[in-house]
Amino acid sequence: MKNPVMPYILIFALGIVAMFLISFKGLGDAEQLAAEKEGKGEKQEETVAASPEEIYKKSCIGCHGDQYQGGVGPALTGVGDRLSKDEIADIVTNGKGSMPPGLVPADKAGDMAAWLAEIK
Repeated sequence: MKNPVMPYILIFALGIVAMFLISFKGLGDAEQLAAEKEGKGEKQEETVAASPEEIYKKSCIGCHGDQYQGGVGPALTGVGDRLSKDEIADIVTNGKGSMPPGLVPADKAGDMAAWLAEIK
């Protein structure tokens, strides 16, 4: 005679094992996030080495378009004719309107502004 409760016991045991495995994975992720927040993680190193074009592709293309034509955000073609490099640097660092601040690191704002000013 088969025990009808046995499948439920197996499912419960497997659930407990899965929960522990996921918890350990979460602990590792938490340590990595803490290291990134403290500035010791890989994410910061990627940003430091990133060129303005790489930053654009990663953070800006979704709103300003793949040809700088605009979309959710304004078109960036000719932005250097409308704004000074200092104004552009201020916007990419602090945000403006619907553009959130912090998309471009402050230490990259000057390079990004110079690059954007050249877009025709």
